[in-house]
Amino acid sequence: MTQTQAKADSQLGDGGEPSGATEVLAHFVAGAHWTGGGTQVSPVLNPATGCAIAHVRYGNAADVEHAVKAARTALTAWGRTSPKERADVLLKCATVVESHGDELARLESANTGKPMQFARGDVAGTIDTFRFMAGAARAQQSLASGDYVAGCTSMILREPVGVVAAITPWNFPLLTVAQKIGPILAAGNTCVLKPSEHTPLTAVRLAELLSDHIPAGVLNIVNGDGPGAGAALATHPDIALVSVTGSVRSGQAVARAAADSLKRVHLELGGKAPALVFADADLDAVADGVAAAAFGNTGQDCGAACRVLVEESVAAELTELLVHRAEALVVGDPVDGDHIEMGPLITEAQYGRVLGFLDRAFAEGVEAAAGGQRLDRAGFFISPTVLVNIPGDAECVREEIFGPVVTVQTFTDEKAMVEAANDTAYGLAASVWSEDSRRTLRLPALLDFGTVWVNDHLVMPAEMPWGGFKSSGYGRDMSLYALDDYSRTKHVMANHTRPTERTS
Repeated sequence: MTQTQAKADSQLGDGGEPSGATEVLAHFVAGAHWTGGGTQVSPVLNPATGCAIAHVRYGNAADVEHAVKAARTALTAWGRTSPKERADVLLKCATVVESHGDELARLESANTGKPMQFARGDVAGTIDTFRFMAGAARAQQSLASGDYVAGCTSMILREPVGVVAAITPWNFPLLTVAQKIGPILAAGNTCVLKPSEHTPLTAVRLAELLSDHIPAGVLNIVNGDGPGAGAALATHPDIALVSVTGSVRSGQAVARAAADSLKRVHLELGGKAPALVFADADLDAVADGVAAAAFGNTGQDCGAACRVLVEESVAAELTELLVHRAEALVVGDPVDGDHIEMGPLITEAQYGRVLGFLDRAFAEGVEAAAGGQRLDRAGFFISPTVLVNIPGDAECVREEIFGPVVTVQTFTDEKAMVEAANDTAYGLAASVWSEDSRRTLRLPALLDFGTVWVNDHLVMPAEMPWGGFKSSGYGRDMSLYALDDYSRTKHVMANHTRPTERTS
């Protein structure tokens, strides 16, 4: 029995309840567990209870060096495999995840507080990501070879960039890992992954499960925090690219650290997604879609529909519908059953941060039409919240709260709604809700966001890219575009004229 499997079994009983076991989780390097030289050990909590379910050992610079060396050693052979060989490995990875789906979902739920329906959805997304990237590895497209100069044939080679460092967040710890390592490995790179120190359990368990199929050293995991292991990866001279999903602050820190060595950086950062709702929209569909996209994962999603901009004539009706959806949500510990629809915030710090936003909003005169308070129970629970009567420059509509909070602002014309939607430092995602086909075709081009949904929100197929503009970062996860980010192009030109032709 492997280390993390034993942990999963000890932490989650038949009903999924934590047992209080606190085994120390370390790293996974070159196909095996690695204790490393780091001495700091930190608890991993179940946010629904606030209790430790494991401890994680933080890696130091020497541990990062060990992992990068393993990845460099494995790069030569892995980078020379054919697309078909890499695709076959990724398909096996998908099968392994599928066969251990329930275990991974239960472990993810305990570590993040996600209701089981969302944890199972993340597992399904992980399987789909591996399968899509297996196909994408064999379908990369480039400029056609040809004689672009007389007598000289040009061709484009697609090569791996090298060793890639991936730094993943705590809100989707399993799915985001798959969205990183899928294209990284499909393009022929090797990887050193640092999961969030708050949610390392499924990442290490995934590496264990895949170790029989991924060659040793191709996928390595070093646990730790940003200032420690994260900074060591960002500054390491043998890392060719650092890929980060996280906060704007985290992305800025990595970009600064990577600048000295001019290594490539791929950043998927925060968001403050507006939902533009027009008077002709199907308001019941809007309320369902916004509530699902705002309160799913407890609002801890960079694409969450957290900012509703609605035409004044239907604002009261839509607000009433949103309040009804919010108050009907079943909030609780996922171990209570599949009827739980929303769980806790991930950490006590995040819990306090969201409560701080609410306190400051109320001080500015903002009102809560629903929720707006902590729940009197163990764990880090805040009620689903709908805020109204909001000043245009209020903090709650400018800054990313990253919690179960929706703001509702009213407008009288389309131009003002578009201007308000774009008046943010973020540019990740937005949605437009209207039955006017001319409007829904015209408005996406006016919105400064990497993804714009029409009459929907937070639907993300693996075939489509995910990434943003402005402070939301650059680079694309998912889709064939991710393979572009994790590969490099080389132009090869062959002069095929004969010597006699060159002198004639």
